[in-house]
Amino acid sequence: MAKKTVATLQGRSKRLTKAIKMIKSPKSGAYTFVESVMPPEMVNEWLSKK
Repeated sequence: MAKKTVATLQGRSKRLTKAIKMIKSPKSGAYTFVESVMPPEMVNEWLSKK
C-alpha cells in the first residue's frame, strides 16, 4: 500500500526522490502518510520495511 512519487527533486550534486508511504494505525485503524526524501537507490528498501 505504498506509492512512489513520479517527481524527482534536484539537489546540488545528488538526485533525490520523494517517496510517500501509507501506514495503518494499529490503535485506531486510520491511515497516515509518511514522506521521505532520499536517493533513488534507497526507495525500494524504505518502502519494503514496516
